[in-house]
Amino acid sequence: MVFTMAWCLLVLGVLLPSSYAHTDFFTSIGHMTDLINTEKDLVTSLKDYIKAEESKLEQIKKWAEKLDKLTDTATKDPEGFLGHPVNAFKLMKRLNTEWSELENLVLKDMSDGFISNMTIQRQYFPNDEDQTGAAKALLRLQDTYNLDTDTLSKGNLPGVKHKTFLTAEDCFELGKIAYTESDYYHTELWMQQALKQLDDGEVSSTDKVSVLDYLSYAVYQQGDLDKAMTLTKRLLELDPEHQRANGNMKYFEYIMAKEKEANKSVAKTDDKAEEESKTQKMGPSKSYPPERQKYEMLCRGEGLKMTPRRQSKLFCRYHDGNRNPKYILGPVKQEDEWDKPRIVRFLEIISDEEIEKVKELAKPRLSRATVHDPQTGKLTTAHYRVSKSAWLSGYENPTVARINTRIEDLTGLDVSTAEELQVANYGVGGQYEPHFDFGRKDEPDAFKELGTGNRIATWLFYMSDVAAGGATVFPEVGASVWPRKGTAVFWYNLFPSGEGDYSTRHAACPVLVGNKWVSNKWIHERGQEFRRPCALSEFE
Repeated sequence: MVFTMAWCLLVLGVLLPSSYAHTDFFTSIGHMTDLINTEKDLVTSLKDYIKAEESKLEQIKKWAEKLDKLTDTATKDPEGFLGHPVNAFKLMKRLNTEWSELENLVLKDMSDGFISNMTIQRQYFPNDEDQTGAAKALLRLQDTYNLDTDTLSKGNLPGVKHKTFLTAEDCFELGKIAYTESDYYHTELWMQQALKQLDDGEVSSTDKVSVLDYLSYAVYQQGDLDKAMTLTKRLLELDPEHQRANGNMKYFEYIMAKEKEANKSVAKTDDKAEEESKTQKMGPSKSYPPERQKYEMLCRGEGLKMTPRRQSKLFCRYHDGNRNPKYILGPVKQEDEWDKPRIVRFLEIISDEEIEKVKELAKPRLSRATVHDPQTGKLTTAHYRVSKSAWLSGYENPTVARINTRIEDLTGLDVSTAEELQVANYGVGGQYEPHFDFGRKDEPDAFKELGTGNRIATWLFYMSDVAAGGATVFPEVGASVWPRKGTAVFWYNLFPSGEGDYSTRHAACPVLVGNKWVSNKWIHERGQEFRRPCALSEFE
């Protein structure tokens, strides 16, 4: 009975507001820039309302002035502004939560103009899933790039244009989202940060009692009973009548008494070992597969395996597409990025004008990026691919046709059987975890509907520079390829025999700061029979 009551008291109920239609804003910075203009429009409407009833709405006027300054800055450089992941998270939070709270305040003395505009704009607002996705992105960036909560909270990230910070309320919100995922490690980190900022005197609508309630439970879940008791005692000093905290304290004291009784028969050396194990921090999951660890190290620029001897065999050159008439007099710059698998980079291969045209064509069509489900062979969304993509055909625009021809000329491969040009824009902490581009033997139906065989090669354009993060990494071999606007990288996914090259397994690292645009061409086997003849050996 004691245990049952205690567990009931320990569990915190977190209720989230109802969601609107899902739009996946958080998966594309390009689409999120539209929200900057939406928010700016809302601020303008709000200011008009204030002018009509200024004497009655002083509280709302202060709100508008705060956001007016923010949106003025954001609209001057939307992509740069949203390149900071904290700005992106706070945009999700404002539009999903705070504007709704403001609406309730306005309804006390209704203004038709403002409410009408709010109603119209609401259909374009992000929802709970967007806010949660943006929050999870911050946690993912924190883990991948080994960032502490204070660094993120103060906005001290490399290459940022618009420095911003997280309030105690923001930190509390991140901790709550981690809690709903039973992620007690991040719950503790962010509740501790919220508490620190409150202790430092920050004025906030979030109170210390609520923070300590979550924090003590998260600490208990990680096995640190002493710290959980200390935090609960502090909570009770602030609110002696707190029902759950009183119940928790009784439970903690009961457990502590049982442990002391059991420890009486244990040797001192065992006591010490037990004490160390009790207070040891759980930390992030240690059950990561080795590939995941390699992937995150490569994203940070660590763990590169290229030896000086191998590196000395990498060269840069002028490439004429194997004597292609178009490039004999005007060859393109090419440099080796890696030897096995061979990855080459083409420099100055796509112009700024072409990039802007491709983005212009793609942006209205961007939708949540999909992956091939190996079980069904169909396309589906996945949590490990955070981006939006669109497909462009050569026949619909001369720029796309010209790009396709350029790829064919420089690779010597037939692109008539290739997939359309895929354009991708990554969202907050956007990534694509380790994957193969080609279909494996256990996926015989991966590209059956296309009827053009397997993906023999990948051509990847980088259409933006990325201030921090966003590398393309190959965990199997330890290669990292960093985005450089106007360049493209190329590699073969299959050996000439048609067998898959498993060393080409790669990933797109989370974008830490900036806005990442890429486009890629997946070239298929059909049409390459005489352009890349089959070899006799399986792995040649």
